[in-house]
Amino acid sequence: MTLTTQHVDAPNTAPSAPSFTQLSLSEGMHTSLARMGFKTPSTIQHQAIPLLLNGNDMIGQAETGTGKTAAFGIPIIEQLYIPSRKVQALVLCPTRELAQQVTGEINALLEHHPKVNAVSIYGGEPIPKQVRALQKRPLIVVGTPGRVMDMMSRGHLRLGAVRFMVLDEADEMLDMGFRKDIEHVLEQLPPQRQTILFSATMSDAIKKLAKTHLQQPAFVKTSEDNASARNVTQHYLQIDPSKRRRAINQLITDESLHLAVIFCNTKRQVDKLTNLLQKDGLPADGLHGGLSQSQRNRIMGKFRKGTVQYLVATDVAARGIDVKNIDAVFNYDMPKTSESYVHRIGRTGRAEQSGKSYTFINSHEKRSLKQIERHTKSKVLPITLAL
Repeated sequence: MTLTTQHVDAPNTAPSAPSFTQLSLSEGMHTSLARMGFKTPSTIQHQAIPLLLNGNDMIGQAETGTGKTAAFGIPIIEQLYIPSRKVQALVLCPTRELAQQVTGEINALLEHHPKVNAVSIYGGEPIPKQVRALQKRPLIVVGTPGRVMDMMSRGHLRLGAVRFMVLDEADEMLDMGFRKDIEHVLEQLPPQRQTILFSATMSDAIKKLAKTHLQQPAFVKTSEDNASARNVTQHYLQIDPSKRRRAINQLITDESLHLAVIFCNTKRQVDKLTNLLQKDGLPADGLHGGLSQSQRNRIMGKFRKGTVQYLVATDVAARGIDVKNIDAVFNYDMPKTSESYVHRIGRTGRAEQSGKSYTFINSHEKRSLKQIERHTKSKVLPITLAL
């Protein structure tokens, strides 16, 4: 596998990047971008869009919040054969929430094609509803691997005309055990296609997947691994678990935190902490994979509206959360990996805004904290509270 490596100097907006009007895009796409308020492409968009318009397979190493969806969505839309009524693009995502988010952004980019739309399919919702969506013959389908395979086996999703295949957050899909599902889907696609892989990390498993299924891909990477950390002031507290709930309450009050995400490592801990915070009178709710899709949609709807201000969540459930103006992230439990830490704090400090993160640790977790600092090339500052 030959990689054409392009390294970029800025994580969010390339200083020398042209405006979208200087890219070779259709008038209709420029209109959609203007209505969405997009003026300057992010780094990943600036690098990826010309490559993808040129037909290259591509690996993009970029984190959540860097504009990945538009980076692949724009060139795919620009190359759709509109008269066709067959699925031309398939996007695989690790979670239902991310699939919904990606679908929403692609449909916003499709505003200048009122008769064309993207649909999302994922587990946790009735199959008949999603079958009806597929029967409307969308050109773009976004889905989770399991539900995509299910719809393929039932004959409701035919992929013989697919020209664009996107693996979004491929590292997370592999971590969740979807490798065999991904391989099965890829094997059903036409060999003559453009394949695009996005991943926050470049593990051996990701490299193996790319080597097998991508053809001489270009490789685009944001310059540093700490893109999510740049606008976030990071703190840690060495604190006993019995005092962490009180610490959250005090920091919310002292720092006037209006919206925050609180990460726990297990569903059980999410439920326990949510109940305790609610007893404290906080407008909090919990989000994890054990909830039904309707429950998850309802909770996320309240969080977006601000009626739920403090969202307690597991890592997987928080994938795809794209809510503006989140003031802070709490790591109630120490994240298991540096990559997970970066994804977590990336919920705040978005779109050039500032944010804060608070990580609770015990005395045995200082070594892990040092690994995080090396990974993000940033400092996590100690603070203390009088509890």
